[in-house]
Amino acid sequence: MAPRRLDPDRAAEHLPRLYRAARAWTRSREEAEDLVQETYARVLARRRLIRAEDEVGYLLRALRNTLISQRRAAARRPTTTELSDDTALGTRLNDDPAEAANTRRIYAAIAELPDEFRDALVAVDVAGLSYQEAARALRIREGTLTSRVFRARDRVARRLSEAG
Repeated sequence: MAPRRLDPDRAAEHLPRLYRAARAWTRSREEAEDLVQETYARVLARRRLIRAEDEVGYLLRALRNTLISQRRAAARRPTTTELSDDTALGTRLNDDPAEAANTRRIYAAIAELPDEFRDALVAVDVAGLSYQEAARALRIREGTLTSRVFRARDRVARRLSEAG
């Protein structure tokens, strides 16, 4: 398959999926929004060629790489005290408090997973990629991805059952 150019207009169509993935990887709505914005700023800053993969897979990998870069940079900075997240999911008027609390517990359980399990689960269950697309985006074999997704789901389920 010949390389093709990433279409900036079509890339914008994938924002909701990438935001959901970023939300699962990060601990706050604002951090997820910033991560998606930074990823798009980097990706769209110059012409990108996509080889043998779809746009969502490419953007998901770019999102993950941006997150890793941000966390490495943050690790080199002095630590600060985190403020409480008053605008977290569930504090808006339209959100059902019980559903929002459940969503926070699920995202917290996902955030506790080891990186390889979290990446697989986010790609398949949060971003909605097929197993084939996710395996390509994460550059692992489909069988490995299947195993990681199964184990990640099992760990999240156990964590949620422990929490009540």
